[in-house]
Amino acid sequence: MSSKVASMRDAVADLVRDGDTVAIEGFTHLISFAAGHEIIRQRKRDLTLARMTPDLIYDQMVAGGVARKLVFSWLGNPGVGGLNAIRRVTEGPDASLEMEEYSHFGMVARYTAGAMNLPFFPLRSYFETDLPKANPLIRPIESPYGDGTVYAVPPLRPDVTVIHAQRADARGNTQVWGLLGCQKEAAFAADRVIVVVEELVDEEVIRADPNRTIVPGIVVDAVVVEPFGAHPSYVQGHYDRDNRFYRDWDPISRDPALTQAWLDEWVHGVASRAEYAAKLGEERVTSLRPSAPAPSGVVDYGTYR
Repeated sequence: MSSKVASMRDAVADLVRDGDTVAIEGFTHLISFAAGHEIIRQRKRDLTLARMTPDLIYDQMVAGGVARKLVFSWLGNPGVGGLNAIRRVTEGPDASLEMEEYSHFGMVARYTAGAMNLPFFPLRSYFETDLPKANPLIRPIESPYGDGTVYAVPPLRPDVTVIHAQRADARGNTQVWGLLGCQKEAAFAADRVIVVVEELVDEEVIRADPNRTIVPGIVVDAVVVEPFGAHPSYVQGHYDRDNRFYRDWDPISRDPALTQAWLDEWVHGVASRAEYAAKLGEERVTSLRPSAPAPSGVVDYGTYR
C-alpha cells in the first residue's frame, strides 16, 4: 500500500467538498484547529458541521462563512461562556444557520449507527427533556422485545471526518493516548477520513504497541503531519491547553469586525500551521510544552516460536 501522507492544503482540497457534512472530532483534547483553518482558508461553502461539542473551531468556521448547518450536542466556549459568532447567526429574526441538537450520548449513538451501517440507534434517554420536541429526528419507538418505549436517533455518516492524533504511520494507522472522544466511531462512519498527527512514525512503532491504534489505515484517506495543529486545544504529551486563547476569544468574537480581523490575520494571513506557530511566538509555544516526561510504563507482548 502506498503512502497516504499529504499536505494539509492538498488533503482539504481533495477530500472536503462544498456541501459536505464535515465532522472534526476530539473531546476537549486533540481538536484539529489546523484543518478547520485550512477549510476556512480555502473558502469551502455550504458545509454541515457535525461535532459533539462545537467550541472555538466551529465558532471560527461559522464566522469564516463555511457553514449552512450545525449538528451538535453542546455548544460553548469551555470554561468561558458562549460562542458569539454562532449566536449572531442562530438568534433573532435574521438567523441563518440551521441547527440540529442532540445529547452527547445521542451524538455518540448517531456516529455508532453510522459506523455499524444501522438504520437507527436506540437509547434509553430523552424521556425528561424537550429535545424530541425541538428535534423531530429523535423519535420514540416500541421495543420489539416488549419492554417498553425507547428513543431512536438516525445514523450520522459524515462525508469527511477529521481527527487529530499523536502519531500515525504513512499508511494511516493512527494511535492516540489520553482523553478520548468518539474519534473512532466518527472515522468509521465517514466516507472520507483525514488524520492529522503530531508525528509520523515507522510502521514498526505502530506494530510494537497495537492497542493504541484507534483508527486503522484501511479507513484513512490522508495523513497530514502538522505539529501544533490542535492548538489552542491540547495533545497529551506534546502541549497543554492554551487557556489564555479561550479567554481572549470571547471579547474578539463578540465584535463582528474584530472577529473578521482575527480571521484575516491568523487564518487568511498565514500560509501554513508552521507560520501560525511562528507568529504565536516561541515563548508562548514553549510555555505549553510538558516540563517533564511522564512515561506510562512498558508492556511486554512476548514472542512465541
